[in-house]
Amino acid sequence: MTAPSAPRRPGADALARIGHPVPAVDPADASPHTFPDGGTWRTEIPSVEGPEALAVVLKESARLDVPVHRISQGSGVWMLTDVEITEMVDSCAARDIELCLFTGPRGTWDIGGATRTDSGGAGPRARGHDALAGCVEDAVRATGLGVKCLLVADEGVLWSLHRLRAAGVLPPDTTFKLSALTGPVNPASYEVYERLGADSLNVPSDLSPAHLTEIRRVSRAPMDMYVEAPDDLGGYVRMYEVAELIRRGTPLYVKFGLSKATGIYPYGAQVRDHALATARERVRRGRLTLDLLARHGAEGGMSPLGARLPGELRRFAVPEGD
Repeated sequence: MTAPSAPRRPGADALARIGHPVPAVDPADASPHTFPDGGTWRTEIPSVEGPEALAVVLKESARLDVPVHRISQGSGVWMLTDVEITEMVDSCAARDIELCLFTGPRGTWDIGGATRTDSGGAGPRARGHDALAGCVEDAVRATGLGVKCLLVADEGVLWSLHRLRAAGVLPPDTTFKLSALTGPVNPASYEVYERLGADSLNVPSDLSPAHLTEIRRVSRAPMDMYVEAPDDLGGYVRMYEVAELIRRGTPLYVKFGLSKATGIYPYGAQVRDHALATARERVRRGRLTLDLLARHGAEGGMSPLGARLPGELRRFAVPEGD
């Protein structure tokens, strides 16, 4: 890991030449936390929906020299065969990359109509016992095949999986990542999700740098953030802010999403060409972001490749007898 340096603010030197004022950096805004390895940021390529897309990402990341800490998938464990999961596990393990698969049914695919209203209903949460049980089944199946990270979009599912981890039903080194579909938007909710068992938490990509500072005053749990968000999450492109987002939000997973691209969940062969093209472009977006960090002298502080654990986090007590 290279040590973080004081970044150059975008455009600051040129603006100073013409006497244009540049806002001063307030050291008090910076997060005091890091990953347990001392790093301040890691990388993630999301929406990698199967072995074929994974192969594209791995090839392109090698070609463009984009370091990858985590690969995540959005369609769900249940949309992959055992053979496909095993192939993805083995491919990621060979390159010391964490693989994160989404758990089970979610409300937006369920028969309930409320999720299709303007209010959104209960959103992607697991509706009823059977959906909760499906997510648990996915978690048991995936970890049995060697998956070490699970993506969760429901607080009840998260708490249930955390209790299963504490009881030894799931491996103790399994990590849970909170989905951007239910990401917390204030410090209190962020802390609650940490205590329910989350090991890293997606926050909505429209949070301001000040919001990240507020969160870091109450929690050190790793944060995941799209620096370019899919359209259904806002379509924001925030590459020029990455150094500041890292400074305020560390420990931070920098996620390379893609705007102006139609959705691919749940993935199947009917959207194959589009899925492979967008997987390739996400890696390119990663290269653009890393180049910006380098030009601004802010590329230092990246965790060593292969780092995946979040460090010591705070949890609610698991009831006796679990």
